[in-house]
Amino acid sequence: MAEDARSLPPSPEQSINGDRPDALERLDETTEALAVLRDALTGEEPLDDALHRLADAAADAVLDADAVTITVMAPQQPRTAATTNLLLAEVDEKQYTANRGPCLQAARTLKAVRAVVGEHRDEWPEFEAAAVEHDIRAYLSVPVLLPAKIGSEAQHIGSINIYSLTAEAFDPFDEGLMRLFTTAAAATMGSAQRWQRSHEHIQVLERALVSRAVIDQAKGVLIAVHECTADEAFAMLVKQSQDANVKLRDVAKSLLDSIIRS
Repeated sequence: MAEDARSLPPSPEQSINGDRPDALERLDETTEALAVLRDALTGEEPLDDALHRLADAAADAVLDADAVTITVMAPQQPRTAATTNLLLAEVDEKQYTANRGPCLQAARTLKAVRAVVGEHRDEWPEFEAAAVEHDIRAYLSVPVLLPAKIGSEAQHIGSINIYSLTAEAFDPFDEGLMRLFTTAAAATMGSAQRWQRSHEHIQVLERALVSRAVIDQAKGVLIAVHECTADEAFAMLVKQSQDANVKLRDVAKSLLDSIIRS
């Protein structure tokens, strides 16, 4: 259940004033939103594009959601990878810079956090000021986690943040819906992380192959010039690399460049 200094409004089943749609109607709307989301996750597209589509679907699914942003935990500091309102991304940025706010509270506790603007001025002054500037009255942040594996805990990789101009916005039903979207976000981000690691590994292999080719060509030149063996030619390159404190590949490339110029 979301952390909050005040109690959450009644769930749809408990509401008797007729102001909020019933649970079945909201589930129907969510089903439609998830159908759109499913299409977003089946194609091959950049991470931020997929997260933008996920944010749009979440905004359609949650009652009183006036905007949705998605935070991705980057190595240096978090970043807003997707937003349905560019102006409101500033509220997230203020939290990142100050290193505090409901978004980061959700990240640290791994629990959903609902904030009513005006009630946390001492705790999160930067968030409060930015939210007031943009007429935000309520905020819900739900962490995105990679599931725990054997020998490791669940990994926090981001959050879905929802803004509302209504102070009474967001109830336990909304939080439950968001957990569906955080599951989809986790799959999207996890796939992107695996793709990035694979891409970096391929780049390392490509550089290694290029270096090997350059070194082999340089060895061939030395063999022809000095009438030596391949091992002896390689030893020459290694010695020059050590004496000059230069990478072996750079020594080999320099030798080949000198031949081309001559």
